[in-house]
Amino acid sequence: MTTYNERLTAPISWWLSALAFGLVWGWILLVATTWTIAIVTALIVSSLCLYGVWRFGSLRLSVDGSGLRAGSALLDDKSLGDVEILHRAEYRARLGVGADARAYLVTRPYLDRGVLVHVNDSGDPTPYWLLSSRRPEALAAALGHTGPTAASDIGEEATHVEEVQEG
Repeated sequence: MTTYNERLTAPISWWLSALAFGLVWGWILLVATTWTIAIVTALIVSSLCLYGVWRFGSLRLSVDGSGLRAGSALLDDKSLGDVEILHRAEYRARLGVGADARAYLVTRPYLDRGVLVHVNDSGDPTPYWLLSSRRPEALAAALGHTGPTAASDIGEEATHVEEVQEG
């Protein structure tokens, strides 16, 4: 039984950029060669670029009875640890200076939020999975996260910053 299902897809701007890239190559060859070569080139380059966007931009995240699936990878229920909801600042920190080189990353550059799932398996060298998500709260809830939401954490931090600035 699936409790959570999300398909991550590339934004429309990526699709339009891939199409434009193919058309530019067609235009370049039109100037240098014939219409036929230009059209064939535009179709081939556009098709390859669109396929690349589809392959890279398409990813399924799901939570079911067997555990967490991210693409073809599976983190079984026994290995699921604590879950953290990460919004922009925390997410970027975990991708940069706060990252662990052994972590399993399933991230997409067009998303700036996600979840961090700790791995509870002494035989697995991976400390955590970092996953991009458009709905990190729902994904975390499906994984059993019952702590405060990141939105309330952000509100607490903002209050703390205001208190420090006043004092």
